[in-house]
Amino acid sequence: MTGLPTEFPDFGLTPEQRRHAVRGHYYEWPGMDGERGEIWCYSDRFSYRAGETVTLHVSSTAPSFGMTIVRDGGTETKVFDKSGIAARWQDSPDQCSAEGCGWEASFEFRVGGDWPSGAYRITLSAEGRDGKPIHSHHLFIVSPLPGKKPGRVLQVAATGTWLAYNTWGGSNHYQGITGPDRDQYSPIVSTQRPWCRGFVVLPKDAPRVPLEVAVPPKTVPRYPHMEWALATGHSKKYASSGWASYDSHFFRFAERAGYEVDLASQHDLHFSPDILDGYDCAVFVGHDEYWTWEMRDAVDSYVERGGHAARFAGNFMWQTRLEDEGRRQVCYKYRARAEDPAYRGGDVTRATNSWEAPEIGRPGSATFGLDATRGLYAGWGGCAPRGVRGFPVYRPEHWAFAGTGIYYGDLLGADSHVYGYEVDGLDFEIRGGLPYPTATSGAPDGLQVLAVGMASQVEESADIPIEDQFLTDEDGRFSAETLFGDRSDANLEKVKRGNGMIVNFPRGKGEVFHAGSCEWVAGLLRQDPMVERVTQNVLDRYLGKS
Repeated sequence: MTGLPTEFPDFGLTPEQRRHAVRGHYYEWPGMDGERGEIWCYSDRFSYRAGETVTLHVSSTAPSFGMTIVRDGGTETKVFDKSGIAARWQDSPDQCSAEGCGWEASFEFRVGGDWPSGAYRITLSAEGRDGKPIHSHHLFIVSPLPGKKPGRVLQVAATGTWLAYNTWGGSNHYQGITGPDRDQYSPIVSTQRPWCRGFVVLPKDAPRVPLEVAVPPKTVPRYPHMEWALATGHSKKYASSGWASYDSHFFRFAERAGYEVDLASQHDLHFSPDILDGYDCAVFVGHDEYWTWEMRDAVDSYVERGGHAARFAGNFMWQTRLEDEGRRQVCYKYRARAEDPAYRGGDVTRATNSWEAPEIGRPGSATFGLDATRGLYAGWGGCAPRGVRGFPVYRPEHWAFAGTGIYYGDLLGADSHVYGYEVDGLDFEIRGGLPYPTATSGAPDGLQVLAVGMASQVEESADIPIEDQFLTDEDGRFSAETLFGDRSDANLEKVKRGNGMIVNFPRGKGEVFHAGSCEWVAGLLRQDPMVERVTQNVLDRYLGKS
């Protein structure tokens, strides 16, 4: 922790505003910018292939707008520029987060046959009511065409998680304006709405979730990322999900390091599982929390047949369902057993609960070796705020660490803070100074634990008044109920101490490597040589280069 500031950053908020930044519910909504005017946009789908038509739905206080499209990779490449496109204001239903905005199509364009697979950032610009410019940003993915792709990596963007955290219109899977008192999260969220501010682009100084502050004793937790969001007009959830905070950093790193990378959405994985077939290596990064049964089937069968899955990501937690041809994502989460129709005569294995719920019978560890319910929080709030920041390494002789110079007991990625803010783990035991999964952990056969850090499911401190706790013990009690049947103190005691791991295991003809932390990408963003080397070791092995 040396070298870190001991003061929290000051974004000019009053104590009341700081509390609202963390506890309050604020979001983007049509009309929010009032007299200034505004422009918003969404596309009919998350991803397209070369030659397909992108339909944009735009609502604007200005009668016309200009638009540029840039491919956001190792370098930025402008592929489209047009001005004077007609627009108008389009009303949105009150529950547009769940129902979709329903705007009419405003503009269409064709994806060029020479546009490489990747993320394409749209910037809309218009004149505000006060004569000053107004802007908005949108993102769509150009997915690869089918066929063999020797030597190429397929990165799968965590679009299910983007969707779950998107605050635009007032509701997501966390907070909301749904329910009889307009104060509940929505179990249904729509793709047919703009992305919230901060999901597509961010300034370089935007805080990440893990604290970059040396926290003095008895400090009441602060959340600089949420304070910054409120102070600058960004989404409260910008640091929890989205292209700008997570997926982009891996994609740019890989291209700059000389890898050929294609990009697909999780929706592609769900509806076209054969998209994986052409690749020797598929990659999943960042905060990757929400998956459908079908997405997992795609990865499992790909690995069984000889594919290689590399997951540099954390928080493999919730099963979702897609409806209306993928335009709606369903996840009842904590309310699933009470409200999800799957519990009332449907197929209960498809219930939108934690993957570890016994009735689903498909723990996350069966696909990626680790579970969120045995991991969770590290490096923020009252959960290990002075914790390790990197992965404590136990098996330095493993091929993933070749060339790093790392030793038993060293921390991997501590300088760049790769450990947090949510991590995935397993129940484990130490024998002879080495970690092994317990017999009841659900770990796949042959799994090796390479690194283990500590995490917590409970903000457990006598120093923090309950009114100042953001995370509290709710997730811990939910895990206790999920794994052991009820939310009792005795069961909470069994789950509250979590961990985050790096693991590796074979499956069928293939193999899985999993560095179970949301923040692995921070090591790539901050150009940490050791983290870059491990990432390259994994990619090179899985591409047959080493």
